[in-house]
Amino acid sequence: MTPALHVRRLARRARRDDGSVSLLLVGAALMGFLVIGLVVDGGGAMSAQSRADYAAQEAARAGGQQIDPAQAIPGQAIIVDPGAARAAARAYLDDEELEGSVTVSEDGQTLTVTVHGTYDALFTSLIGKSTINVTGHGTAHLLHQAGG
Repeated sequence: MTPALHVRRLARRARRDDGSVSLLLVGAALMGFLVIGLVVDGGGAMSAQSRADYAAQEAARAGGQQIDPAQAIPGQAIIVDPGAARAAARAYLDDEELEGSVTVSEDGQTLTVTVHGTYDALFTSLIGKSTINVTGHGTAHLLHQAGG
């Protein structure tokens, strides 16, 4: 076999592979874009979840500080007013323009706040998921102390 014939055969084989590398690169780029999108949107959703938990806990703290001054000031008892606690937590959510619910347990000892929010997705909106729902929870135990 002459060197010229060998070169022609190699050239023919190379033409059969035309475009195969570019297809591989397109697939790899698409997968890279997908992974980056999931990382960005996943991180954003986790951050939104953290903010919702923080806001719920802060609202619960605001409610937990609503002691009855008529009994606390003279030193009779430290009692949290469940109605005032609920109102204070609700006021915190309203001030922060958050949606959520505030409940006080039947025994009046626990205040629970739930905050609902959304994260507006950047990348996953391209595949039809434009928002990710997040929910935060906060709890305050309404302590009572008899006799100051």
